[in-house]
Amino acid sequence: MYQAIPYGTARPWLRPAPSSAAEAAAAAVVVKMETMASSTEARDQDTRDVKRAVSESPVVVVGRRACCLSHVVKQLLQGLGVNPAVHEVADEAALAGLVPPGPGGGDEAAALPAVFVGGELLGGLDRLMAVHISGELVPILKKAGALWL
Repeated sequence: MYQAIPYGTARPWLRPAPSSAAEAAAAAVVVKMETMASSTEARDQDTRDVKRAVSESPVVVVGRRACCLSHVVKQLLQGLGVNPAVHEVADEAALAGLVPPGPGGGDEAAALPAVFVGGELLGGLDRLMAVHISGELVPILKKAGALWL
């Protein structure tokens, strides 16, 4: 039977085999800590990248990698003549410092894809569609400098 190789995690098969049970437990703790540290560093890097993209571009779409909803948001904006910057992240944790807490006051993360216009969070796909249908989206994009017409 074949065994799947996990992608993006520490590769324990490259380490020498432990000679005792104590060494095996210590090695497992080290691998877990390395994995947690690398995921925390990646999350922090994603947060910094999102903040930089939001501050530099008039329209930014933040979504998961290969997400169909991000594609829909991008197509809607491109249909209006806007070329949004698309930033792909692994999960919602990258939006932690940019999105205000939800109505319950908790630390719940925003739903992806998140659309930022003019440096401020507009919302997700549902909010973008509502603003577009009501006719408010084009003036918002013009005010942000994303449209010149």
